[in-house]
Amino acid sequence: MTNQEILAQFGPREAMEYDVVVVGGGPGGLATAIRIKQLAAKTGKEVSVVVLEKGSEPGAHILSGAIMDPIAMNELFPDWKAMGAPLNQPVTDDAMVFLGEQGSIRTPNFLLPGCFQNHGNYIVSLGAVTAWMAQQAENLGVEIFPGFAAAEVLYNDDGSVKGVATGNMGVGKDGEPGENFQIGMELLGKYTVFAEGARGHLGKQLIAKFNLDEGCDPQTYGLGIKELWEIDPARHQPGFVLHTAGWPMESSTYGGAFLYHLEDNKVALGFITGLDYANPYLSPFEEFQRWKTHPNIRYYFENAKGEVNAKRLAYGARAITAGGLMSLPKTVFPGGALVGCDAGFLNVSRIKGSHAAIKTGMLAAEAAFEAIVAGRQHDELAAYPEAFEKSWLYTELNKSRNFKAWFKKGLSVGTLMNGIEQFVLRGNIPWTLHRDKPDHAYLKPAAECQPIVYPKPDGKLTFDRLSSVFISNTNHEEQQPAHLTLKDASVPVSINLALYDGPEARYCPAGVYEYVKNADNTDRLQINAQNCVHCKTCDIKDPTQNIVWVTPEGGGGPNYAGM
Repeated sequence: MTNQEILAQFGPREAMEYDVVVVGGGPGGLATAIRIKQLAAKTGKEVSVVVLEKGSEPGAHILSGAIMDPIAMNELFPDWKAMGAPLNQPVTDDAMVFLGEQGSIRTPNFLLPGCFQNHGNYIVSLGAVTAWMAQQAENLGVEIFPGFAAAEVLYNDDGSVKGVATGNMGVGKDGEPGENFQIGMELLGKYTVFAEGARGHLGKQLIAKFNLDEGCDPQTYGLGIKELWEIDPARHQPGFVLHTAGWPMESSTYGGAFLYHLEDNKVALGFITGLDYANPYLSPFEEFQRWKTHPNIRYYFENAKGEVNAKRLAYGARAITAGGLMSLPKTVFPGGALVGCDAGFLNVSRIKGSHAAIKTGMLAAEAAFEAIVAGRQHDELAAYPEAFEKSWLYTELNKSRNFKAWFKKGLSVGTLMNGIEQFVLRGNIPWTLHRDKPDHAYLKPAAECQPIVYPKPDGKLTFDRLSSVFISNTNHEEQQPAHLTLKDASVPVSINLALYDGPEARYCPAGVYEYVKNADNTDRLQINAQNCVHCKTCDIKDPTQNIVWVTPEGGGGPNYAGM
């Protein structure tokens, strides 16, 4: 049954009205809700706010490196330290290392541009920070609905955003309501703020409907894959931050890696691959596993005898926005706004987005609160983008606007030119680079590329996809329709397999896609939707843009711990 047919038979949906509806319970969405409630308390106003979070609890779907610049947290909660915010491990040392296959070169710290310096920042579990923020929001009177995925944007007759509807529960694989069927509900607001993270399902629709990206460079993304380990105390350096570039990536492919030493002998490590790569044989997951075998990296997982004695605790993956200021769409439309990575505020030169998400959430909140107090609703919150352009965040993003674009000219040129822009010119850049096509358009036919042979995992330091997904605690209700949909079921075999040798099986970090043989020896694409960690890579990188990621039942997906 279509959604319209379900509504006709089981509707109407229950509706709940609020002053502000926030879609997404990450740092950006929670900062929006918190700031509105702070302003309401300060002025003695009653403003109702609800936050919808598709994860089983706030923080369950949050994945980031993460080093947090506390600048925005200082503004939101000046006394966050006394309040117990889990920013526990200050950065003690930075290292930027260029890797060759065996050797390495470390950049002297005095030559590091400001974007690579982390003095005053904290190594955090962003999931833990998010859970803490959710508790503060509830203390202020924010209603949070975890396990409820916003699946549909609702519009008023004049075209303005009216709110959202949550997905139906208990629909079977055949699309028919099952015995445990529950129809979704409508959350209606005077304003609706979308904070879904990178490549947000509804944010993507809103950008298209309102032409918010008109005149902007196409957004570009990276895939971040992360693991959390417990290592030998003898190899642990609390607060040490290591970033690497170079091997195992070819110089023409944008990418880099990190290894952050948290407290309690834990390290967070990850690998970021620019999704504008050209070779369909490239596998971001295998590149990450191979990176761990470099002597400079392997060292942290071994004992003095050279034996791997560390323990892998968690795994996850998530796309990040990397286009910066030049790819930033208009952030407001009648009835709502985009904040955080749903719009693309991450600063890729610093590999940081949480401070930007919190700041933009606060700015959107201030604009929405002002409008509601003035008796307005469903119009454009013009004060939000105006405030952004006057903020420290705009200044920060403007200084790094060319960072990713330079690397399209190779690692050497990218490193040199970013060094000139950031170290010599201090971000006062007299030129602007542009890009003219989206990530999926860069993929070359397999016949033009060299296959990449990756080593087999050893099960100690390097692993396969399925054992990795297992420790992400990913789970979906198996009887629901697949949330990874195809516009045309014939395209994967007729185009993706025939022309690009099936890149889905390599770019997905969770083993969702695999080509299998039918009984008559023909090929078909099998979609293992239950493995999906909601990274959105397929929605971004599919060369024919035939794969569309839609919202699964609320509560499904990963349940990250300590990430």
